[in-house]
Amino acid sequence: MAWTTEKETLFILKNASWFGTEAGDVFQVIDVDKGSLQNVITFPPDGAFLVESSLGVVGDQRTDFKFSGAKLKLPRRTLNIPPFGKGWFDTVYLDQNIRVAKDIRGDTLITTRDGPPR
Repeated sequence: MAWTTEKETLFILKNASWFGTEAGDVFQVIDVDKGSLQNVITFPPDGAFLVESSLGVVGDQRTDFKFSGAKLKLPRRTLNIPPFGKGWFDTVYLDQNIRVAKDIRGDTLITTRDGPPR
């Protein structure tokens, strides 16, 4: 992730010290063929916050998603968090390296590609 206005992500990034660490990489893994979306915030060296979602493309720009699970991986344990919520995002710009998306709440997400297209 290069930039976002998404409040929950910004809150976690700002308050990572609550878990005795700093936030590391923040990224999404999207697999359109499998209909899955994973949001990841890493907490080096061994922690992460992971949110799993199903997704479906519903138009040229719009993608629906539904959260299916979340977990906070800490060095000594993993906390499962009940899934909640669903929504959509519109891809408002896409090229070989950058995706800009605007979601149901009006938040903006800018991501850069870090792997082959899927």
